Amino acid sequence: MPQPPPARKSLGQHFLRDEGVARRIVRLLHLDSEDLVVEVGPGPGMLTGLLRDAFPASLILVEKDPYWAEIRRAEAADRPFPPVSVITVDALRHDWSSYASPCKIIGNLPYNIASPLMWDLFSMAGGLRLAVFMVQKEVGLRLTAAPGGKSYGALSAWVRNFCNPRLEFLVPPQVFIPKPKVWSAVLSFFPLPPEERPAKPESLAYLLRIFFQQRRKQLGVILRGHGHTVSALEECGINPADRPEALFPEQFKRLSDFF
Repeated sequence: MPQPPPARKSLGQHFLRDEGVARRIVRLLHLDSEDLVVEVGPGPGMLTGLLRDAFPASLILVEKDPYWAEIRRAEAADRPFPPVSVITVDALRHDWSSYASPCKIIGNLPYNIASPLMWDLFSMAGGLRLAVFMVQKEVGLRLTAAPGGKSYGALSAWVRNFCNPRLEFLVPPQVFIPKPKVWSAVLSFFPLPPEERPAKPESLAYLLRIFFQQRRKQLGVILRGHGHTVSALEECGINPADRPEALFPEQFKRLSDFF
């Protein structure tokens, strides 16, 4: 068998090589025989093999790298159960809205796509029942940060309007090839009931972006600077003198209903 190619820096590839860590990650997904599972970026297949051994109903692999997609496709042909389908696509361009049926999603996410991918995935995959992702430690801390701190931002508020994130454990650099310069974090994400999610996600996204692009300014100043009045803030019982980082995720959601 030819030597596999080295990890591609352009794709942010850092391959997990520690089976113990991989088992801990897969266990968090609480798999059973009825689950549809989606893995983002399987690469050499450390998580993939454990997912298959858990015998879910089916497994979808979303892999941008054609080399690893073809390897995983060949494996699927040799072992028909559980059924595995491989989609060669950039996860940032994948149609996450197509996952309307119950599913679980897992992945060791490349650092360079984790934030934008989660922004899209959690708001679009209506059938999501549970997600487990490994991300850069800094991103993990942002996702679980409380309002009022520097780590709390647009991604924090956005994601937590669709699901509850939980930091499970940290992963050191030496369990990857090549070794990254930073630690990683594994998080579980538990989707909120549909009735608790934003009614106007486009408005929420708009507000989060304009607010956190100027996070040191007062909320009222930011809104007036974009041609809005502060009446919506007052309707929501929010002080126009507050700064964006002071608001809880549900306050942003309530405010988005006015835009």
